[in-house]
Amino acid sequence: MYCEKGSGAVMYKIGMIGDRESTLCFLPLGYTVMEADAKNAATVLKNAVKSEDYAVIFITEELALSLGEELAKYKDLPLPAITVIPGKAGGTGYGMASLHAAVERAVGADILK
Repeated sequence: MYCEKGSGAVMYKIGMIGDRESTLCFLPLGYTVMEADAKNAATVLKNAVKSEDYAVIFITEELALSLGEELAKYKDLPLPAITVIPGKAGGTGYGMASLHAAVERAVGADILK
């Protein structure tokens, strides 16, 4: 993913944070896969955001639910866009709820209903 930054184009990465089974399928797509569990997910996310290499970071619902306040710290940053997706166990509805909230913040109304 290319984006203009300063005087030149920068190539950003797309990251995926989650358990091994949920993340391995993203390797062939060129995503940077970061395996994490509830114990180290906050550190993995913090390091990914701090690196400023990522335009988008996908995170499994299971880990997002365990992060709570830590994940909320990054919701207003322009980059990276952190998107919650279902993991190997399937969707819980949390990812869709967070997407609705983000759209409502950006647009002023939930246009996804």
